[in-house]
Formats: sequence, C-alpha cells, structure tokens
Amino acid sequence: MKYVVTGAAGHLGTQIVKALAQLVAPQQMTLGVHTPAKAATFAAQGMTVLPLDYRDSDTVATVLDAADVAIYVPSKSHDSFSRVTEFENVIAAAEKAQVGHLIVMGFIADQTNNPFDLSAFYGYVPRRLAGTNLSYTILRNALYADPLVPYLPELIERHNVIYPMGDASLSFISLADSAAAFAKVAVTPALWRQPMYTLTQERSYTMPALAKVLSNVSDEAIGYAPVTLSEFAALYNEGGEGHMLASMYDAGGRGLLATVTDDYRQIMGQPAQSLPDFLTTALATTK
Repeated sequence: MKYVVTGAAGHLGTQIVKALAQLVAPQQMTLGVHTPAKAATFAAQGMTVLPLDYRDSDTVATVLDAADVAIYVPSKSHDSFSRVTEFENVIAAAEKAQVGHLIVMGFIADQTNNPFDLSAFYGYVPRRLAGTNLSYTILRNALYADPLVPYLPELIERHNVIYPMGDASLSFISLADSAAAFAKVAVTPALWRQPMYTLTQERSYTMPALAKVLSNVSDEAIGYAPVTLSEFAALYNEGGEGHMLASMYDAGGRGLLATVTDDYRQIMGQPAQSLPDFLTTALATTK
C-alpha cells in the first residue's frame, strides 16, 4: 500500500504523518510538501518526500501517482477561490492516478448561510467530490484547540475572552486527535463506507464557559468581554488575516460553529480528549 499525505509539513499534516507512521511502515509513505527541507526528519526515517505546489498540476500529479490512499490537507490560502483552484488540481490528479481512496480535510463552517471567508471552499468540497468517481471520505474538523495555548497569556493580560460571539458556543478538537482520526480512517477501509465524519470533542463551550475553563487551567481570573467584529479584525490583522478571523467568529456568533458529534468515538473507539484535559496537558509541557 502507498499512502500519500499532502501539506505534510503544516501543523495538521505533520501530526497526520506522525500518527500514520505508527500504523504503517515509513517506506509506504509519500509526503508532498512545499519546501522539502522542512520534512528532512521524515525523509531520514525512510519516507519519500516530494515537492508539491498545489498551483502546479504537474507536481500534484507526481505526488499522487500510484497512491492507494491519499490524504489531502489544503493550503493556508486565505480566500476560497484560491483553494477551490488548488482543489481542482488535486481532483484532476487523483482521477488520472486512479487513487484508491481520497481523504479530504473539511471544516464545520461549510453551511450555505455561513459568512466565514472560506465557507465557500468548504461547502464546495463535498459537492465537488460527489460529482466524481472517486472513493472518498471527508473529515470535517471543529475549531483547533491548540491555538488557545499560546493565546492564553494575552487573555490573562486582558482578564477576558474577547471573541465576538454573544451567547453562542464553539466546538473544538485538538490537532493530535484530528490527526489520529485521519490516520485511522486511512488504514481502515471499513470506515470508508461513510463519506463524511465530523471530528469534535464531546461538548461545545459558550464564551463564559470557555473563560471558566481557561481560568481553571491557568489559575487566573478570566471573564468574557467581547469586542465587536470590526475591532477583532483590526486587532488580529497580522498577515492580512483580520477579516478572515472576524468572519469566522461572525459565523460562530450565529451558532454555526457549535457542532458536536460522536464521530470521533466511532472512528477511534474512545472520545476525543476534553478541552480542559487538553489544555492542562499542553500547558504542563510549556512550563
């Protein structure tokens, strides 16, 4: 079996590679990365590392050639049009290579009424795949819990969670848990019968509830004092990401990021790590 992971040097891709390496031999793994030097450690373990530019259809075709199972992790492009264009190159290459099974990263912000900047892309993914002859599975992630760890010192300094969410709640999953599910689905054909799973922890959190969790794990008093969407966009516009981030919390405030399922338990046979447990463990490793 040949397992291909694209975007293998990114945050999720790296975790998927590590999880998959616990289930299959490294010699069975081919990694597509934008900068091969960033995957030198994986190459040293015996994995094949190939250059990949989603905008260059030739490199995509080379990476997916003869793949039995391919895991597609999208780029970090900030607009749906770019991502759809890249995805079309992946679809074309996967069909030409007759990939045995394609696993695609999705996101819970894919509803037709979702204002998130990238919701058009995430909504396009299942519709486009349904029109192909490919065998596929979409794994929709909740929000990643991991960014809360480096963000916590700022929240402590502010004494408040400031997400513009009103009374709505957010659902989370850790990168490690998401990656473990991707790897498990990749090696378990019985799980391919279901075309879509949604990876979440077992509960969602309103912002006061999230503030309470953050207070408990940090031993600091953190409340909830939301800023406006425009203020949030201005605060976090590094790299031009402000509008995209604000649009995501706009979606959250409309109740569109609160999805909770037991799909992770169905895949892994156990629940995803809870947010308090994840944060406690992650913070312990940073001390």
